[in-house]
Amino acid sequence: MNAAEEWKHWTDSRTAAVSAPHGPLALTGTHWLGPEPAELPGLPGRWSASDGAVRLRATAADGITLKGADGPVDGETELRPDTSPDADLAALGEVLLVPIEREGESALRVFDPRSPAREAFAGIAVYPYAPEWAVRAVFTPFGAESDQVVLVPNADGRERPLAVAGRIAFTLAGEPHTLTVSGSGAGLSGVIADATSGQTTYRFRFVSLPAPDAEGRTVLDFNRAYLPPCAFADHFVCPFPPPGNRLTVAVEAGEKQVLSR
Repeated sequence: MNAAEEWKHWTDSRTAAVSAPHGPLALTGTHWLGPEPAELPGLPGRWSASDGAVRLRATAADGITLKGADGPVDGETELRPDTSPDADLAALGEVLLVPIEREGESALRVFDPRSPAREAFAGIAVYPYAPEWAVRAVFTPFGAESDQVVLVPNADGRERPLAVAGRIAFTLAGEPHTLTVSGSGAGLSGVIADATSGQTTYRFRFVSLPAPDAEGRTVLDFNRAYLPPCAFADHFVCPFPPPGNRLTVAVEAGEKQVLSR
């Protein structure tokens, strides 16, 4: 399989993932919780947060089930968030209920396969594949004494810390550029904007890079620049690009916009 064929497989996989029954398009709400039990729109039971977990008080008649349980919740139970290695999932029929934790705050996410966004989805607009947009890059990590967390605005209007691991240096159209990146699994990831952002593309995009070799060499393939989750649903918390990650060039590669019927 050549590079163009691999890219086509990647774009098809992206479309399938975002349009899955409980994919990003299905998110209809992120409900931040306090210590006092409260009702949530469209959901039975009463929900609260305590010690980094989501708590639910419900009766069997409410019909809320926990993954792996024999029957519906009847009484009070605790749901471990997505940051836990033993995270819990709940469901109300085909609606998936996912407890999350972000910077010490707990919330419940609601994924409904019948969401208007999922039903209206018509694909992801992408630029044609162009090999010149895959450029060599060199990663320079921040030293252990200067590991950084930068405060950046998020899509919900709040500022949150973003852990960053170092910078990549590369050349586009004969001009040198740098981007601040984070560690992501075995590789790297970045949040970027460019001269197309908010025009022909969404207001910012994400990029992923393979793990650098011993000399810091890796590849930045803008053909695989992809839309953040908040491009598909307003209820995601996505970080904006950190300082220095707004390129002046027009990166006419990768995903552009969500298409609707």
